[in-house]
Amino acid sequence: MNNIYGVILGAGEGTRMKSCLPKVLHKVAGKELISHVIDCLNSAVKMQKLVVVVGSGSDLVIEHLEKYNADYVFQKERLGSAHALLQAKNKLKNLDGQLIVMCGDTPLVKAKTIKDLLKYHTKNKNNATVLSGMVQNPFGYGRIVRNSKGTVSCIVEEKSATDEEKKIKEINSGIYCFDLKVLWKALNKVDNKNNKKEYYLTDVIEILNKDGYKTDAVALTTEEEILGVNDRKQLAVAEDILRIRKNNELMASGVTIVDPKTTYIDSDVVIGQDTIIKPNTFIEGKTKIGNNCVIGPDTTITDSVIKENVFITYSYIEESEIEKGVKIGPFAHIRPKSLLKENVKVGNFSEVKKSVVGYGSKINHLSYIGDATVGKNVNIGAGTITCNYDGKNKFQTVIQDDVFVGSNVNLVAPVNIGKKVLIAAGSTITDNVSPNKLTIARARQIVKVRKK
Repeated sequence: MNNIYGVILGAGEGTRMKSCLPKVLHKVAGKELISHVIDCLNSAVKMQKLVVVVGSGSDLVIEHLEKYNADYVFQKERLGSAHALLQAKNKLKNLDGQLIVMCGDTPLVKAKTIKDLLKYHTKNKNNATVLSGMVQNPFGYGRIVRNSKGTVSCIVEEKSATDEEKKIKEINSGIYCFDLKVLWKALNKVDNKNNKKEYYLTDVIEILNKDGYKTDAVALTTEEEILGVNDRKQLAVAEDILRIRKNNELMASGVTIVDPKTTYIDSDVVIGQDTIIKPNTFIEGKTKIGNNCVIGPDTTITDSVIKENVFITYSYIEESEIEKGVKIGPFAHIRPKSLLKENVKVGNFSEVKKSVVGYGSKINHLSYIGDATVGKNVNIGAGTITCNYDGKNKFQTVIQDDVFVGSNVNLVAPVNIGKKVLIAAGSTITDNVSPNKLTIARARQIVKVRKK
């Protein structure tokens, strides 16, 4: 389909959130509410242009929009949803095509739903189509009022509805398809003669009907997708729904999740077949995990790439890359900008920060490796530390291939340890060491008779 445009209404103050952060920037399943909506639209259709109506906390929202190919307009006064959409007119005027309108606080809508809405709209040659939903408790929502022919005559807001209209269970989702040719004239006819003195976008449907245009509503059979987020409780509900969806999607693709109730996986995470996720595990951001891994229990992985056949238990990995066959944990911390190459082992209570650890190397326990390059087949003994910080600057440590570092060694950066060096336990190394050397840097042991 050509000439498809989008507008996201994101100017609401979100006062019920009780937050300094704009409502649309609150996160569910690891992603901002408005990001879920934008990603939904981008997955559903190829848009010629996307415009976001911003208001409260607009600087933060505009900054967030920089990662998307989206334009924005301001709604300085909060005069209602019709007024909000009218702010986008200058960005979209004189254009032909269809406009999809969504709210920035509806993260549960699926791309397929938007595709189906647009298909229904164009197939039936409608001038406006509303996405509606059948709900058990319609309180607070605008009601879809149909005429004797079954077509939509108008949408009535809760505060303006009669007792009979309040019994209607088909409600407005706030998601629309409009023919741009007729939309702006209809918007200009909307007035604020209602209890809230606002310009309702819902009134456009009745106006278009009176002007002889064709309107309709297509109803979802479940209400889950059209739930909005207005407070922290609804935020938690949306979080729960999205996480269940994600877990089900992954299990259907061949991932074993031992206990879905205690497994928290963000929307953009990718996990390969035959990987096992154990309980109390958090996989966040844009993490990618390969096939045949075992992750958890009690593990957190954020914005990292994990290749195949990796074993991680009781550990924390941030913004790092872990290659095939690596074993991490228990109780290890891999900090940002680290690369663990194939078959590396990082064990109990060890930490790696902004370092490259080469093929087959082992950091088995109680060690800190920071700002370092570690070669292949290196053994790091227990209690080894790269002393990378002098209180002002960070310095590099280089440990070349096949080095054996004894226990309780301090490597004071900057320092370069050559290939096949053996560093004796308890040494503090401050100078470079050439290859194939045995290095001892500790005081000679002295034994004296104890005085009684």
